[in-house]
Amino acid sequence: MFEHKPLPGWIDAERFLSDVVVHPGAALQRVAAAAEEAGLPRIEVAPNAGKMLKLLVQLTGARRVLEIGTLAGYSTIWMAQGLPADGTVVTCEFLPKHAEVAWANIDAAGLGEKVEIRLGPALDTLAALEEEGRGPFDFIFIDADKENDSKYLDWAVKLGRKGAAVVLDNAVWEGAVLDPGMDPVNAPGIVEALRFLGSHPRLDATVIQTVGAKGWDGFALARIT
Repeated sequence: MFEHKPLPGWIDAERFLSDVVVHPGAALQRVAAAAEEAGLPRIEVAPNAGKMLKLLVQLTGARRVLEIGTLAGYSTIWMAQGLPADGTVVTCEFLPKHAEVAWANIDAAGLGEKVEIRLGPALDTLAALEEEGRGPFDFIFIDADKENDSKYLDWAVKLGRKGAAVVLDNAVWEGAVLDPGMDPVNAPGIVEALRFLGSHPRLDATVIQTVGAKGWDGFALARIT
């Protein structure tokens, strides 16, 4: 697995910001413990990034959220907490164990009625959602296998409404976007996705660099026009 290399100061600052500003609740704190207990990789978004997703859902007035990559449900819970009473999250997860842990966490957070976990390859799920006439979605969060990032973005445009917001996580990847040879498994897909974002006629996008417990990384934010 590609190694991220956070500096101690980045981690300390992230903890300070989380404690002083973000205030993740008990349900979100339980997710981290449940993921560790189940042996899931600790690659969920940081608390400050999760809170950003919640705020973006609220700021955009989203009612229908699509998530690609559930893991233990950490980001799912943040976004579901930002939805109105009639809002929903459809989240795509490939691995049954991840989906099982995520559902337990989501249910314990009291959000089971707002969340639907779709199990299987995300590209198959996205095609099925189109066939079922689900959507259009107001907010799309992509945090899954990097090799398919550009395909996920293409589906985001197909399934998102005009004006919908799209967030793509892991857009800098320790600077591997400048040297894909640093991680030949993931970096080429990230670079392809960034080129897709910068050239697609219906996407208006930017990329923000970040540092923290996950190392040097960033996220892309786009609007479907």
